[in-house]
Order: sequence, then C-alpha cells, then structure tokens
Amino acid sequence: MSNTNRWGIAAAGFLMQMALGAVYAWSVFRIPLAKQFHWSIEEVTFTFTVSIFVLGFACFFGGLWLNKRGPRVVAMTGGFLYGLGVFLASFSAGKLWWLYLSYGVIGGIGVGFSYIVPVAVLVKWFPDRRGLITGIAVGGFGAGALVVAPLATRLIQNVGVLKTFAYLGIAYLIVTMATGYFMQNPPDGWKPAGWTPSATETKQRAAKDYTLGSALKTWQWWALWLLLFLNTSAGISIISQESPMFQEIGKVSVIVAAGMVGIAAIGNAAGRVFWAWVSDAITRRWTFAAMFLLQVGLFWALPSLSSKLVLTIVSFIILMCYGGGFGTMPAFAADYFGSKNVGPIYGLMLTAWGFASAFGPLLIAHTRQTSGAYTGGLHVIAGVMAVSVILPVLVSPPKLNR
Repeated sequence: MSNTNRWGIAAAGFLMQMALGAVYAWSVFRIPLAKQFHWSIEEVTFTFTVSIFVLGFACFFGGLWLNKRGPRVVAMTGGFLYGLGVFLASFSAGKLWWLYLSYGVIGGIGVGFSYIVPVAVLVKWFPDRRGLITGIAVGGFGAGALVVAPLATRLIQNVGVLKTFAYLGIAYLIVTMATGYFMQNPPDGWKPAGWTPSATETKQRAAKDYTLGSALKTWQWWALWLLLFLNTSAGISIISQESPMFQEIGKVSVIVAAGMVGIAAIGNAAGRVFWAWVSDAITRRWTFAAMFLLQVGLFWALPSLSSKLVLTIVSFIILMCYGGGFGTMPAFAADYFGSKNVGPIYGLMLTAWGFASAFGPLLIAHTRQTSGAYTGGLHVIAGVMAVSVILPVLVSPPKLNR
C-alpha cells in the first residue's frame, strides 16, 4: 500500500477524533443545565467525570476487540454508541440519572471504543514517524472542542440545551461511523520502502513485541500508567471548569468565556502534535519531565491572573501539556512494548485517563464549592506536578531476560 493511502487513513483518523473530542466542550453545558434544572456544580460536572471514566475502560476493551475483529468494526460500533448517547441526553429534562446514563455511560463507551482505533492503527502504518503520527492521531481529539464549544453555545441560546444534545448526537454519529469505515491495519511486518530505524530509535525501542500479560509484569508499564494519570489529572481539572473559571477569574461574559474555551482547545490539539514531535527528538521521558516542570509554575500563577489575554495564554499552554501526554504516550508504549499489541497495552493504560477524570475535576469542583474560589485547588495541582517531575527522570526501557 502506498504512502498516499496511509496518509488518507491518518486524515480519516484525525476527523474521527475531532468528532470524539467534542466531549471536551462539556463546560459550556454546565451553567445552562444547572440553571434550568437547579442542579449543583458538582452534580453537573459528574456527567463529564462519568463519561471520561467509562471512556478509559472502554479503550481497553476496544483494544482487545480490535486485536480479534479488526479496527473497522470497533470504530463504527463506537461511533454509533457515541452519537446515540449524546442524542439520548436530549431526554434528560429533570432526570440527572438519565444524563449520567446517556451522555456519561453510553456516550463514554462509544468514545472509548473509537478513540483507541486510530492510535493502534497509525502506530503500525508509521514506524518511521511514531511520535508525530500518534500526536496527529489524537490531535483531532483536542481540536473537537474548538469547533463545538462556540457552536454548542450558539445552539443552546437558540434552541435550548436539550435540543442541542439531539442535533450534536446525530452529527457525531454520522461523522464517526463514516470515518470509522476507513480504519484498517497494514499487512504484518509492513514498513515504508527504504526505511530502517536509526541507532537512537533502536536504543529507545523494545527488541520484541510484548503481549499484554508480559507488559503488565514490567514496572515500566505501571510507571507509564502513573505518568499519564498525573499529567491528565492536572489538565482535565481545568477542562472540566474552563467556562465558569474564566468567567470568575477573568470577569468575562459567557460568550467571551466560550471563545476562550475554544482558543484553549487549540492548545490541547496543538500540544498533541507539538510535544509528540518534540519527543521524537529528545525522547519521550524528557518530554514528560519538561511538561511537568512547565505546569508547576503555570498552575501556581493561574488564580492570580486578571488579564483575559494572559489567562487565555496560560490555559492554552497548560492544555498543550495536557494534550502532549496523549500525543506522546502511545509512542512511548509502542517504544517500550512493541507495536503489535499496542491496542490492548495502551488501551489498558488509558484507564489512567478514567481515574484522572474522577480525581482532577472532583478535586477542583469540591475546593471551589467549599472555599468559594479556585485558588486552593490550583495550588494543590502545582504541588503534585512538582513532585511528579522525578518519575520521567527515573523511567527506562524494559530489559529483556537473557
């Protein structure tokens, strides 16, 4: 198969991830839902938590299923469930449990099934650009909120929050199922004509393909899980509260805050490609060390920023680091454990995303509810990032038993 075909598959994967990543626009629904149905900040935020928590586990099962049945069926099933879940959320008037079940559980399963597919497929198609392509593969996910945050805000104002769920659900279903059709693996052992790995790449990579079971017996798998959990907890706490946090700290209107959410979402998307590209040059571990160090200062400064421009820039960089974790980690997992079983190996690693979605957003929502400000929660996250820097410095590839 030619290079043109693999780039076509990459383009389809990017578009699929854009539709899936619209889940990150959740913060624009928070205030309208709370006002209309008299739910609390924590109750509405919990929908997002359920969705991402379920997503993390669905990625693992999607990865296992992908190894058995191939990528197309998994991607299209996920797309159907995602669109259905968001559509069914339009029937949640006054029923919080229905919102959790539809948008949270059904939608979350759909996102998880579909999310793992382009990652696992493109790592196999691009052994020569492993970091960059996994960045592109999930870059679309970060860009989804950029398109949907302002669109959903306008729709909510014109047709109401529940009809907005119905319209978006139908759109997501069409886009994800159509792009999912193009997902396929290369033949076994395929590599680009004339390409051989460099000495640096060979040194960073496993000498064999690990199975899921053998990967779980190494301390490195658990170290990568923890790296992803720590980085995700930090960024996702911001994502879950972006719109109201911008309104409170920056004293801006709902419309301006929605625009800021959109701009910050560009950071999430750009960071996935930028940091993944950087990781091809400076190694994955030093990339994580750099992202953690950067976030220490940014989270500490965030609550004291009154300028909406500076607030937007700082949030943009935080979300670049957040996205960078997802852009870099699939290549990290493929380096350490081989690309053959990266679907289930990285899929299970994404449970870190699920646990982080419970820890980060609930921490920040709780501190905001109890203290009346975001300062305490943001400073706690800065401290966690400072301690976390040691982990990527210590991690190294698994050694084969001779």
